Amino acid sequence: MVSAREWGFVGISIVAVLVLTSLPYVYAHLSAPGDWQYMGVMVNVPDHVQYFSWYWDYTQANFASNRLTPEPNAPVFFNLLWWMLGRLGGLLGVGYEPMFQALRVVSTTGFLILLYRMVAWYLPGLWQRRLAFLTVLLAGGFGWLLIVAREVFNLPQWIWGTPDYPLEISLLIFTFEPNTFYSILSTPHLVGAALYMLAFDLVVRGEFARPWRAAILAGLWTQFMGWQHGYDLFLVWGILAVYGLLKMLRDRGRGWGAIPWRLVWMGVIVVGLSFPPGLYSFLLTQLDPIWKQVLGQFGNAGVYSPYPWTVWVLMGPAFLLALAQQVRIGLFRLSGLDDRSLFLKAWFWANFALLYLPTDYQIKMLNGWQVPIGILAVQFVSEAVVPWLQRRRAGWAATWQNLAAAGLLLAIVPTNLYLVAWRFVELGRHTYPYYLQRDEVAALEWLRDNGTGDDVVLASLAVGQYVPAVSGERAVLAHWAQTVDYFAKREAVTAFYDPATPADDRQALLDKYNVRYVLVGPVETGPQPADYAPQPSADGSSVEPDWAAQGLEPVFETATVTIYRVRR
Repeated sequence: MVSAREWGFVGISIVAVLVLTSLPYVYAHLSAPGDWQYMGVMVNVPDHVQYFSWYWDYTQANFASNRLTPEPNAPVFFNLLWWMLGRLGGLLGVGYEPMFQALRVVSTTGFLILLYRMVAWYLPGLWQRRLAFLTVLLAGGFGWLLIVAREVFNLPQWIWGTPDYPLEISLLIFTFEPNTFYSILSTPHLVGAALYMLAFDLVVRGEFARPWRAAILAGLWTQFMGWQHGYDLFLVWGILAVYGLLKMLRDRGRGWGAIPWRLVWMGVIVVGLSFPPGLYSFLLTQLDPIWKQVLGQFGNAGVYSPYPWTVWVLMGPAFLLALAQQVRIGLFRLSGLDDRSLFLKAWFWANFALLYLPTDYQIKMLNGWQVPIGILAVQFVSEAVVPWLQRRRAGWAATWQNLAAAGLLLAIVPTNLYLVAWRFVELGRHTYPYYLQRDEVAALEWLRDNGTGDDVVLASLAVGQYVPAVSGERAVLAHWAQTVDYFAKREAVTAFYDPATPADDRQALLDKYNVRYVLVGPVETGPQPADYAPQPSADGSSVEPDWAAQGLEPVFETATVTIYRVRR
């Protein structure tokens, strides 16, 4: 039972974390120079503009097409989260940025309420519950130590890697999925996706109370979540399956009675009810040629789960304490464990195994793993560390509890302090990709007001990635996975804006993708960060090609940006 006082603590925590994580957004808006506009994204711009392109479609339709690639494709993509946001945003007449902030509030609130409900199920004491709640909310890894070591010892950017896959320091610091605070700050859809855990809560609590009702609710909830973040189906199905297996092994002395038939049938119901979004995703990426190629390019990001021997770096002190708790109660011990303890063991180890699914999106399996880690870590502190301290000075029981709690929080929070501070540093540069020049935004808005909704727009990656989200048109180059044949298109766009490129080669690109508009601005005509701009000409000049001779007609002009329409 959770008291009203405890829920008050949760409410204060929700407000506090939302206020803290809003400060970088406020700073970015208020500090933007007059000729720059903050675009509302905190990290990982390519993926966010992908979501915002779906948002644009869903304001008007029930299915989205892939607007981040120029190839014609049918509107066959459905994502329930962005459909709900798009429908509501279209009704209210607002763009993606206000709805993104609304998502932060709703996802954070829902996740933290569910989190406290779950830690209260496993931990009896008030201080234990609060400590586990704060551990899951605030925990980061040892990334801050890597930063210090890199600066002091001049380490290379990659570490513990191989020639085929160098594991960069940044992946052990800036990974969102297992970091609740960082996700609330930057990628709130991941916090919302972690609500898949409600299925666990329903199954474990309801197995011996109202099993069929619990199974139906868990299955429907898992389907609801699967339409938003299909990756999490692997987590729900896999962890429940391992839980059932461990129960059978624990009770194997009972013969056929060892098979937890009630749980088996609950699992059948959960999988049966939640199967449709998984089937849809499979068929979409196998039968539709565009989406099949999109899935095939997920490896372009080069982002995978950390090597097993480096997981402790990413997950930090809480993971080491959770592992110590598993060792303390017995890594392979099953007998004598009640169902709750057994499920916690299944969740911890099955989730770890799922990190290494042979897929390009295996890193998504980290989402939510911080919850069993936080619970197990606090169990170790309360059952092993505090009693050990109390034996040293028995009269200090409450003091040792407070000191142990403070020590754990101080150990887990530095990486998130670094991540927040780094947001201010990056946003303080006031440049791409988090900002666009106001003339570029005006150009995208002109396309929104004058395009057909199916026009193909050629621009550099820095601007092109925002074309679908702001204008609703299609981009030649926009995203490392959603843009079909991404690397070839990136080279082609770079060559298009190079003054040395023959006019016939430019025309071939325009014809190949049926380009309707060409955007020419500061990024397209001059040197900018290498990830976003074409390379300058050999002599370092920023001389523009003769666009009129190319058959392009100016239809929008500001001091720095021109939109040309291709004459056909």
